[in-house]
Amino acid sequence: MRMSPWIRQHLAALRALLVLTAITGIVYPLTVFAVAQLPGLHDKAEGSLVTVDGKVVGSSLIGQSFTDKGGKALAQYFQSRPSAAGNGYDPLSTSASNLGPESIVDTLDADPAHVKLSLLSTVCARSKEVGDREGVDGSRPFCTKDGVGAVLSVIGPRDADGEVSRPVRVVSVNEACPAPPFLATYKGVQVDCAKPGEDYSVGRIVPIIGDASTDTPVPTDAVTASGSGLDPHISPEYAAIQVARIAKARNTAEDQVRVLVDAHTDGRTLGFLGEPRVNVVELNLDLDKRYPFRG
Repeated sequence: MRMSPWIRQHLAALRALLVLTAITGIVYPLTVFAVAQLPGLHDKAEGSLVTVDGKVVGSSLIGQSFTDKGGKALAQYFQSRPSAAGNGYDPLSTSASNLGPESIVDTLDADPAHVKLSLLSTVCARSKEVGDREGVDGSRPFCTKDGVGAVLSVIGPRDADGEVSRPVRVVSVNEACPAPPFLATYKGVQVDCAKPGEDYSVGRIVPIIGDASTDTPVPTDAVTASGSGLDPHISPEYAAIQVARIAKARNTAEDQVRVLVDAHTDGRTLGFLGEPRVNVVELNLDLDKRYPFRG
């Protein structure tokens, strides 16, 4: 009996479905699983888990926050870079802040819970915090001494290029009243603090560079989150400014701490990809093992 073209086409499609299901749903997964059991690959396939006394305490591929319940940095540990993943390093909420270089104006509100910091003010606040904690200069260009973005709204008639030639009002948009503005005057006009809830977008938004050096000792990775929010690494520069604090907290020599930092520093991948990096999770575990905190 001769089958119709319609039946032949559907039988061919069914055979293709069964073959592809067997290959991609059975053969391929089993092959990947078998390869993952090979020596040198098994630990990575299992998540590169880190154990202490037989107890899993983390993964060398996922960062952790070394802070107390209030979010304050623990003095005895190297601090990771900031994380925008959930409440910090949440593998189920991996994400970035999604704030770009044009995010320089804060959303101020009378209720602190509704205040939304711009990327600029976030970086300024973090840099000041790190500088105060590590005993280095945390000031940065375009930041006030109090750790917010140094940004003005200059209000007045504009010329053909959009510049305000004769300001009639100037507001420090990231400093809520009654805080004194970081500048007393701008082009001869008194600078006012910002009233929460008011919109100052009618003015020309002008970031003020200030006199802070661009060669700040607080590196970029200390004040910005990674794209995934899970990066377990920091730069050797960020690790270096933390050495003195760690040595003091653990009552040991700074040179001994630097030796551990060097031991947990990886070079560029394949010698030319990326930058040198320090694994904070593994470094802190090694610190606990060699120089226990007695606080």
